[in-house]
This record gives sequence, structure tokens and C-alpha cells, in this order.
Amino acid sequence: MQISTIQHLGQRQSVVMTAQLQKAICLLQYSNVDLHSVIESESEDNPFIEVKAGAAGDNQSMRGTGSRTSGGGIDQGDVLARIQEHDQSLYSHVAMQFDMMFPDPADRIKADIFLEALEPSGWLGEPLENLAMRLGVSLEDAEDWLVHIQQVEPSGLFARSLAECLALQAEEKGAMTPLFRTLLENLPKLAQADLKGLMRACNCDMDKLRPALKLLRSLNPKPGADFNGPVTPQRAPDLIVSRADEGWKVDLNKSTLPSVVVNEKKAATLKAAHGDYVNDTLSVALWLRRAVAHRNQTTLAVGAEILRRQSKFMGQGASGLVPMTLKDVAEAIGVHESTVSRVTTDLLMQTPQGTFPLKYLFSASLRKDEGEGGESAAAVRHRIQQLVREEDGANPLSDDAIAKIITGEGTHLARRTVAKYRDILKIPSSFQRRRNALLQAD
Repeated sequence: MQISTIQHLGQRQSVVMTAQLQKAICLLQYSNVDLHSVIESESEDNPFIEVKAGAAGDNQSMRGTGSRTSGGGIDQGDVLARIQEHDQSLYSHVAMQFDMMFPDPADRIKADIFLEALEPSGWLGEPLENLAMRLGVSLEDAEDWLVHIQQVEPSGLFARSLAECLALQAEEKGAMTPLFRTLLENLPKLAQADLKGLMRACNCDMDKLRPALKLLRSLNPKPGADFNGPVTPQRAPDLIVSRADEGWKVDLNKSTLPSVVVNEKKAATLKAAHGDYVNDTLSVALWLRRAVAHRNQTTLAVGAEILRRQSKFMGQGASGLVPMTLKDVAEAIGVHESTVSRVTTDLLMQTPQGTFPLKYLFSASLRKDEGEGGESAAAVRHRIQQLVREEDGANPLSDDAIAKIITGEGTHLARRTVAKYRDILKIPSSFQRRRNALLQAD
């Protein structure tokens, strides 16, 4: 056995993930607010970096190519009016009340901890024990905080259960009787339509129970669902869609977009005494300015391609969503799919239909029976909501019936897909919907 060494000479290409490259990639997924914080942090360590809020540089807007419409379309004034008239979100509604209820900034910060735990339904989505720990108070003090916060309008918000939600509304109406309290304690029997069991639990006949059931039906089990605004706490959008004479266009939100200002005069003054330090530090500052500019260009390119593909959504809403994947956008603008994924991670786009996360506008495609392309899964879910909303409560549509209707409209849909989408939309089964209609008819 002979051991020897052999030397080969060759070339190969590879990507080296330097610290600067990693940081540049991270910049892609930052919102304008987060980007401002990052630049401020860098400016604390680098004397040549200054952060300027409300950047208004060149090339900060792009047209949604292909989204132009002919005369008779909505002009920019109409679009802005529709944005202003868009329904207020649950979170902004509560936040406005908190501003008046908690004038002390320290108390306002504590109230925001409860607001962060508020679910779209209006219920409290986190155990009170966890909130007490975040507040730094005892569980008893957290209970006192919750009682105070539950005074917001509409009543029923920040409830921890269905019974508590309904009880808060009944107490506001002055209708919390012993009979009604017993009824709330036996809601499972009501869900099973066990009226005889309810009468036994309440120790009354149907004539006395009927007014309590009528009161119960008048209450709202999900008071937060009445708000049609964004379903998550909203900050200022990162991209703004509007109508210009040439068609739809998308702009970076210049009011929140930070920019990097490099003080090169200061660097030139100090260079003679601190040559190496100034060169290295100035190089970092110039790199950060280029990286932020590249982030803005990439964000705008992604936003413009999304606008081009989803122009129907801007005028029609959810029913106008078309299938679109990260890969589609990436190939159209010539970047990697992971780049589009990062850009759309935490950015918000303001549209005539409201403000949405960019991820909301992406949807898989469902096969059409004829023709090319397919229907957006989001648009199909919207159609399912419409069908359920318009159905006869006494004879609700089964999943199979909904599948046949949508398939008849041209989009192939299986019954199990309807069941899956119905669960996503939190729509009860046809059996449960029929039972609910029966209870409301009593």
C-alpha cells in the first residue's frame, strides 16, 4: 500500500456570507419603522451616519405595468376617498378609547399589553396569568386592570370566555337576572339544542325561558368581529397604492421611510489625524447607504409586480384576487424566491380596499374546468362566505352543495376542500347552522 500526496489546480465559484451580506439580506425584511431603528442603532456607533426620517429621494414610485384602465375608471381622488372611508379596525377603535382612559403614559403602556392580547373576535387571547407577569403585578391586580379595561365599548370586549362576553353585555343592559346567569352557566346544553335540559337546569318552563333566550340572541358573542378593518394591530403602511392618470401606481411611504445621510465633510476633516479609523468607518457608512437604497428599490419592484398582478383586487376586493406565488413575482423581477419571501414578511400595503400584509395578496391556484389559468384560493374562500351568507338558514347548503355550485361556475372544487376552507373561515357545518337557525326561531 503506497501513500502519496497529489496537488490539483482548479477554479470554482461560491458565495461567501460575509457579515455585511447577512446584514443586507436582513434589511430586506424590515418595515420602515424597524429600518429606522436599525439605522439609528448604527448611527450610535458610527459618527458619520445620520438618520433622516421621511426620505423623499428619486425613484420612489413605480407604475403597476399592465394595470391601466380606460376612461370611466376610478380617479385618484375617488381612491383616496375610499381609503379614508374604510372601516376602522378594532385595534384603532380600542386604542382611541385607551388614550382617554389612561392619560398617564405608564398606565397607557400597561393597557397596550392587554391590547396586544386582543383577538379579532374581541376576546382576550392570552391567559391573565401571563399578562400579570408581563405587567409585573400580582394576579389580583391584573384582575382589577381587566375589570377596568372591560369598560371599553362595545361591551363584551376583552372577555375570557363566551359566558363572560355575554355577561358583560347583559350587565350593561341591566338584564343580568338569576335566570339569565344560570342560562350562561349552561351554554353547552344550549349549543346542543337541549331545551328540556335547559328548563330543568333553570328550574322554569318554556314560557319563562323564552325571554331569556331572546335576550341571549340579542347579544353579540364576538363583538370584535363587527369591525371590518385590518385584523391585526396596524402601523403605518410601507407601500401605498393610488390611481394616477396613467393607471395604478405604488409608492414607498415617504412619511415613514428613513434615509441614511453620510457626513463626508466631517470624515474629510478627521482623516488627517485618524486616517485608518476614518477610512474604515466611512466605508461602513457608505455601504449602509447603498444597502438601504437597494432595499428600497427591491421593495418597490416587488410592490409594483404585486400591483400589476392584483390590479382587479384594487377595484373589486377579495373576489378579484388572482393566483400568485412567490415564485411568480421572483421570476418576473429577476430575483430569487427567498428575496421576495423576505420582502413580503412584515411589510404592509395600503390599497383602496384597506391596508393588508403583502402575504395576504398571495394565493394558490385552483384548477378551472375550461381555459387557461385558475381561480385564486382566496377568491374561492370569499365566494364560500358569500354563499353561506345568502343561504336559507332553515335549509343551509352542505359542503357538497357548495362544491357543486362553485364547480358549476367553472372552478373545480372538491367537497373536502370546501370543508377545509370552511374551517379556515370559522364557518360552522350545515348541521350546526341549521341548529342555530332553529334556536333563533324559538
